[in-house]
Amino acid sequence: MSSWKRTEVRRGREYLVQPVSATSAQKEYVCPGCGGTVLPGTAHVVVWRADGVLGDEADLASRRHWHNHCWSIA
Repeated sequence: MSSWKRTEVRRGREYLVQPVSATSAQKEYVCPGCGGTVLPGTAHVVVWRADGVLGDEADLASRRHWHNHCWSIA
């Protein structure tokens, strides 16, 4: 990951958001916002719940890679 994570609230839930720079983006992922591909070399964010309801390990396992725009409108 390339930048400092931050906390954001969406629909009453707290999430940790970790920006990933284009140079750090090495893999291909499916964005849960649009269903499209987050290609290697594309700056994006990794998002996971911060409330610990299911425990820290489960929250980390549920991390998802989002296009920046898709997360901003989620």
